[in-house]
Amino acid sequence: MRDHGSFPWLRAPFLEHNKEWDGNLLGSHEQFVTAIGAGTTYPDYKPAPFIISSQLHGVDTVTVVTEGIFSYCGIKLKIDTDRHLGAECSIVRAQGEAVGHVTTNEYGSQMLSLGGVRHLTGGTRREGTVTCDTLLNLCNGKPAELEIDGGAKVTVQAGKPPVVDGVLEERMRVGCGSATIGMFARQWQGKVDDVVVVDDHITGVLSEHQAGKLLGIPETGIRIKGRRSTPGRYFKVAEPGTSWGGTNISDPLSIVEGFKPKIAWPGLRLLMVSTTGEHFAYFELNEHLQPIEKDLPEALQQSVARIKENCEPALCTVLFMGGAGGSLRAGVTENPVRLTHSVRDALTRVTCGGAPVYVWPGGGITIMVDVSLMPENAFGYVPTPALVAPIEFTLKLSDYAALGGYMDHVRPLESLLNNQRLGSSAHRVGEP
Repeated sequence: MRDHGSFPWLRAPFLEHNKEWDGNLLGSHEQFVTAIGAGTTYPDYKPAPFIISSQLHGVDTVTVVTEGIFSYCGIKLKIDTDRHLGAECSIVRAQGEAVGHVTTNEYGSQMLSLGGVRHLTGGTRREGTVTCDTLLNLCNGKPAELEIDGGAKVTVQAGKPPVVDGVLEERMRVGCGSATIGMFARQWQGKVDDVVVVDDHITGVLSEHQAGKLLGIPETGIRIKGRRSTPGRYFKVAEPGTSWGGTNISDPLSIVEGFKPKIAWPGLRLLMVSTTGEHFAYFELNEHLQPIEKDLPEALQQSVARIKENCEPALCTVLFMGGAGGSLRAGVTENPVRLTHSVRDALTRVTCGGAPVYVWPGGGITIMVDVSLMPENAFGYVPTPALVAPIEFTLKLSDYAALGGYMDHVRPLESLLNNQRLGSSAHRVGEP
């Protein structure tokens, strides 16, 4: 969708996540009405609970707020870890019930998709209840315990490190094995003869890598198991797991088939390290070209520490995703498709609890929002089961009239200031 940067009046503030919501709807510096606690439009024919007019940057605007009932909703869960959590498409369970599945493995993160209408309403009553409870806890910043079929048990919480099989994850990887070679090749030059960065996806070998070639590092004759890609890059050196570089190996030499006698030499120095620096080992070849493990030289300790330093802290990210259907749009205008067009044309800005959202391209109003930008406990539920989430639509007053809005329900912001049910809540100014 179009960039809201060309509409400065749409840059609405949003609430601080580190402060628990106290039931207040109004901001303290620039007053912006959120939908938290506003109520819903159910059974759909009613106008939104609050349609508030105000001025933003000198422009007459309207903010339409409602708490939407989302049967079609779910969570995209990003878990920063190099450990294997489960094969793609594996079922994710909570309390023994299926609540989602594993999706793609991204750069240093495992992605899960939780919820959706099939889990909420298409299975057993218990499956729907557990799914709703899991989504509600995660969206409200609380922890959830998940178990992946054929994989790991993991405890996740927005903004917190994941716990994988009882082990607290500290860092996500600096890069794949090949990228790690490229990043630190110069720091290894002259201090070691070869480096193998073990990685479940792309294991890197310094002496064969283009970075090593350009630095003049000679061949060592090392032979690595797995499928060779481009020089210095190997796939499938081991099976996925929770040990070295997201593999199932505990002995790094298990991926080394040996050294070519015509190239290697006694005393050859070899460093093997994982993509997080969590695992490392140093070897020197004896007269039979067999690697013998020795203490890591001080000259290499700094490079291993540098890998760790360049790893980001491991965190869990919870993105709420939902489709704004009939009840939401009908609460804004009698002709709901006009709201969809207005959002698509960037005339209307959508927020959740004041937090900026991403609106997916294509039909409808499908939104995605980082729950860590929203106040804690901003979400609720109904027995359908379904989640209840705040949603706000902000646009010019003239545009609201043009799309057929409920102009007779528009109330000035000042009319709410003395309402004992309402109050002010701290916020921070954010960009869409």
